[in-house]
Amino acid sequence: MNRLIIKVFKGMLLVLAAALVIVFAIEYTAKRIFPLKFQGFVIEYSRQHNIDPFLVYAIIKAESNFRPDAVSKKDARGLMQISKITGEWGAAELKLENYTQESLFTPEINIKIGCWYLRKLMDEFNNNTDLVIAAYNGGSGNVSQWLKNEEYSMTGQSLNRIPFRETETFLKRVKIYYSIYKFLYG
Repeated sequence: MNRLIIKVFKGMLLVLAAALVIVFAIEYTAKRIFPLKFQGFVIEYSRQHNIDPFLVYAIIKAESNFRPDAVSKKDARGLMQISKITGEWGAAELKLENYTQESLFTPEINIKIGCWYLRKLMDEFNNNTDLVIAAYNGGSGNVSQWLKNEEYSMTGQSLNRIPFRETETFLKRVKIYYSIYKFLYG
């Protein structure tokens, strides 16, 4: 009987060890897919603008997948895909010297302007993360108009429907990435 108990115990230990290896492998892989790149800049500028850094990471992941040289079809640039107009506006507000559109390929400048812009959207949309994410992609003017339209918003406070498929997809993707970042690192 003792041998049977020892065999069962050894089998359970083996299963437990295998399960731990699998859990650590999954976590390791997940952290490689959802990294904390440019952490110094993300932490500094998200704190400066009182934004959850995991939201910034989720946006970077969705916008550029951490490629500083990324350029969209609409010529948005860098990690957080900042448009020319937003870049110029942010650079002026932040008093960035020697700013050019090429500066958006510099991770620090891109994240600095991106976090500043997220704070602007947070202030405009009462810290409603869904509206901020939608506005980041679809434009704050569009989101404001959608909120006034009963076809898209029943309450004027949230969106029931988003007429831009790209913005709807972006919102869903960022929310999923945001949840993953909070789960992995929070």
